[in-house]
Amino acid sequence: MGYQERKGKILKILDRKESMEVQEIADELGISAVTIRRDLQQLADEELLIRTHGGAMKAPSKHPFTAFADKESVAVSRKKQIGRLAAALVKPGDTIFMDCGSTVFTMCAHLKDITPLRIVTNSLPVAAAFMDVPGIQVNLAGGEMDGRRKAIHGDRAIAHIKSYHAGKAFIGTDGLSVKNGLTAFSETEAGISTAMAGCADEVFVLCDSSKIGRDSYLKFAPLSLITALITDKELPPARAAQLKGKGVKVIS
Repeated sequence: MGYQERKGKILKILDRKESMEVQEIADELGISAVTIRRDLQQLADEELLIRTHGGAMKAPSKHPFTAFADKESVAVSRKKQIGRLAAALVKPGDTIFMDCGSTVFTMCAHLKDITPLRIVTNSLPVAAAFMDVPGIQVNLAGGEMDGRRKAIHGDRAIAHIKSYHAGKAFIGTDGLSVKNGLTAFSETEAGISTAMAGCADEVFVLCDSSKIGRDSYLKFAPLSLITALITDKELPPARAAQLKGKGVKVIS
C-alpha cells in the first residue's frame, strides 16, 4: 500500500474517530507502527492532522482558531447542560472569572437571577449578555480584540486579569487527558485561562465529553490545577473512572 492510499485511509479513520493512538491505526490498517508514525508526521507537516503524543487527532477545519460562532453551534445540547451545572455553583455575592469559551458562555442564561454578582471576563458575548442586567457587574479585560473569537487577548489582557481575585474561575479547554492535562490550540487563549486559574480560589473546567481523552498541541495546565471538571452525561464511565483515579472531581 503506497503513501497516498495510506494517507486517504488514515484521514478517513480520523474523520470517524476524531483521535487515535499510533498502534490503533496500525492495527486497523495492518501496517507497522513505524510506518504509521512516519505517515502521521508527514500528514502533520501537510497540516492535514494534528500530531499528539502517541497518536494523532483530526485537524480543525480551515484553522485551529475557530470562530466563536462556529464553536457555539457544536454540541449545543451538551454545552447547555454543562452551562446549567456550572451556573449552579455560583452564589449571590460571588466574584467569578469567565473565559471566552463557547461552553462557558452557556452559563449566562442561568446567571441573570444570581445577584449581586461580579464577573471578570475577556469575552465580548459574556459582557453583552449582562449589559442591562441589574445587580451584575461586568469587568471586561482590556487589550487587543479578536473579532473571530469575539474576545480580548494579549499581554495587557493577561495583566488586567492578574490584578483581580475571584472565588471561582470557569474556563474552557480544547482537550483534556489523564496523560497531558489541559491542552489548547491557541497560546493566547491558554494564557488568559491560566491567568484566571491562577487568581481564583477554585477552578472549574467546562468541557464536553467529545474533548475528553483528546490532546491538542499545547499543554497549558496539569489536572491538579482544577477543582472540578464539569462535563455532560455522555462521558464514558471508564474515562470518568480514570480521571477520578487521578483525583479529579467530575460533575455531570
